[in-house]
Amino acid sequence: MAGNPIPGGSPSGGRRRSVAIVGAGPGGLTTAMLLAAAGFAVTVYEAHATVGGRTRRIELGDYRFDCGPTFFMMPYVLEEIFAATGRRLSDYAELKRLDPMYRLLIGQPQGNPLVIDTTQDIARMAKQLSAIEPNDGPAFERFIRDNRRKLEAMTPILRNPIRGLGDLMNAGSVRAGLALRPWQSLYDHLKGYFKHDGVRLAMSFQSKYLGMSPFECPELFSILPFIEYEYGIWHPIGGCNALTRAMAEACTEMGGTVHCSSPVERILFEGQRACGVVVNGTEHRHDHVVVNADAAWALKNLVPEQLRPRALKDQALDAKRYSCSTFMMYLGLEGEVDLPHHTIYTSRSYVENLKDIAERGTLSQDPSTYVCNPSRLDPTLAPAGHSALYVLVPTPNDKPGDCKVDWHWAKGELRERTMQQLETVFGITDIRRRIRAEQLVTPADWKSERIAHGATFNMAHNLGQMLHKRPHHRLQGFDNLWMVGGGTHPGSGLPVIFLSSEITTKLLCAEEGVPNPLERATTPGTAHAMA
Repeated sequence: MAGNPIPGGSPSGGRRRSVAIVGAGPGGLTTAMLLAAAGFAVTVYEAHATVGGRTRRIELGDYRFDCGPTFFMMPYVLEEIFAATGRRLSDYAELKRLDPMYRLLIGQPQGNPLVIDTTQDIARMAKQLSAIEPNDGPAFERFIRDNRRKLEAMTPILRNPIRGLGDLMNAGSVRAGLALRPWQSLYDHLKGYFKHDGVRLAMSFQSKYLGMSPFECPELFSILPFIEYEYGIWHPIGGCNALTRAMAEACTEMGGTVHCSSPVERILFEGQRACGVVVNGTEHRHDHVVVNADAAWALKNLVPEQLRPRALKDQALDAKRYSCSTFMMYLGLEGEVDLPHHTIYTSRSYVENLKDIAERGTLSQDPSTYVCNPSRLDPTLAPAGHSALYVLVPTPNDKPGDCKVDWHWAKGELRERTMQQLETVFGITDIRRRIRAEQLVTPADWKSERIAHGATFNMAHNLGQMLHKRPHHRLQGFDNLWMVGGGTHPGSGLPVIFLSSEITTKLLCAEEGVPNPLERATTPGTAHAMA
């Protein structure tokens, strides 16, 4: 494997300062790589038997699946992280650009769904949208131009810590603020561009990446669909979990240690200073602790409440809004499936489906559903002539009082409802007879995996829980205790989780007086030339 450790020196001029990282998810492993490159002694403690967290691999006999994320965007962010350690991502993972990026099946109250095969070819995409509504093709091209400027303006916010209003008053943040309309929802914002309701849904379903409804998601997240069209959607051969396995490999090459089946039971403190972790009943002393576990769960279960500031006490955490959850079906099928890599169906009753999830806490008769069919492109995921199908249905989370679903009884009902959709909406014939392997995951199962309320996309990303309103990278009220991952700024999704790790690394290195290895990273943008 290419690349060698970069000598970072001893942070305190003598022994190497040690860092415990709680969780081998993408945020924890990114931070482990960067801190190892900076010269820290890094130890990662992972509760599961394999690395990846929600990005780990699930194996059912000869079938392999991503547990969680399947969309990979903005690969240049991960490229710059590997470059900071003297490595090339292409030496560790093979990425394939998708075209179409995904197929959209926009459910209609009457008749068949509206079908849109999305592409990075902007002219071709605009032509598709003009065929639906003549004004929406030119509007799409304007949307792309406007969001190119918006993302450029927002980049300083996405790449820097936001600890309070002071961090929002610098020139870069002010420019970003001028590009935003915080009073608008994403859907209302899109009304200023697109006339056809189906096209608006095609440009706003991405709010589900945050576990939110486009009718309440802030308009700043119009950058999500733009990012897809600007930078593409990619498939790492082996699945997105291949990326976390690559990061773990790079970390260990630099002298870091990754312990799986090693759940952290609590964080050790001397006063307000984190000084280690307890794993399987044994104390492990460290100079710093970085938490990559689910933020709300970790705060309530690993950090004594009496040490936490008021904003992070149990009552305050319970009062926060949380994202939706997901019902998962991992299906190993005999035979191939005639679907694109990604297919997204939005319910015929989309607004009611969203209300069922976010307000009523119930299941919909016609839920929105996502199907990933990666084994057509990637032969490593299923035997020849077979398919490894990943099916996701957004559902209410499992927060007490909000959820009306008893998953012990509802699991079978939702499985049957989803099977019918796979046959009638997605066109997968004879699916029940073809199943050779199957695993179901409900919000109750996610909750049992140390995820607060089974909310798979962390705390919600409404305006009251963004920027400095999320747990900080240097956790407020503590010394030597740090956060990374979707629970902190900038939020959920693989690219921004990588960015959160860059921010934490920058702050921790600055505190120890160590050069930030990211300053050695190459200029981003090489992803555009990848095959």
